Amino acid sequence: MIQGGMAWVANAELASAVSNAGGLGIIAAAAMPKNLLEQEIKKIRDLLEPGKKFGLNIMLMSPTADDALEIAAEYKVPVVTTGAGSPGKVLERLKPLGTAVIPVIASVAQAKRVEKQGADAVVAEGMEAGGHIGELTTMVLTPQIARAVNIPVICAGGIADGHGIAAAVMLGAEGFQLGTRFICCKECTVHDNYKNAVVSARDRSTAVTGQSLGHPVRCLRNKLTDEFEKLEKNNAPASEIEALGTGKLRAAVVDGDTEWGSLMSGQSAAMINDILPAKEIITKIFNEAEKLLKGGE
Repeated sequence: MIQGGMAWVANAELASAVSNAGGLGIIAAAAMPKNLLEQEIKKIRDLLEPGKKFGLNIMLMSPTADDALEIAAEYKVPVVTTGAGSPGKVLERLKPLGTAVIPVIASVAQAKRVEKQGADAVVAEGMEAGGHIGELTTMVLTPQIARAVNIPVICAGGIADGHGIAAAVMLGAEGFQLGTRFICCKECTVHDNYKNAVVSARDRSTAVTGQSLGHPVRCLRNKLTDEFEKLEKNNAPASEIEALGTGKLRAAVVDGDTEWGSLMSGQSAAMINDILPAKEIITKIFNEAEKLLKGGE
């Protein structure tokens, strides 16, 4: 089980808790300045139990992506996931160092391309996921990717419990990535307001904004998403729409602003009803999945 590389959320505290609990914790480089990212890498090394590994997510469209890549190389990060761009330079730089490179993809064409480039696996992420999303659902994306490539497929988007894991196995996945479930983890350092908003979410509590910009993002509905929808409906300039989103993720994660903060969350939020330690989350999910796959209820 991989913990998703959520910007502003996936830090050393969360990633180490997930790795120590038996999963693979991921630090999100996002647009983090080089010195801060180095601090996070050093911190997780101190927090990890012997033999445990961690990963780093590099958002390739970020202005600090090149710095993150060099840090991954310098510290020989065991696993790197990538998103929002072609992972070619990441594969060329890190694979010779022994790093496993796993791009997050949203289509069959992307999966085939990164396999040819040398990717070790792919994360097939459906549009049910939180944050930046593609167009296909997990249900139709995962089996198509599994049939199209020969490398392992990690299923993501809409998974928050053992039923999701069991379904992913039946769709052909060999691994699983969860993001929203780990927001509601005791070791996660996001503001309690954010966690409580996820726990309170219902089946139709998320909205997708930014589609007019070509970069759709799924978040919990609030005043911010309403304003995004208003601007897009009125064909506002891209610069105005982009300006509205500036600093809003930090406002949610750090300040706990649930009205005007960007509460990135997947549709699986509706299935999350508690805040538990990482170890309890992972153990509970896999016990449930194992029972289901063996024919239990």
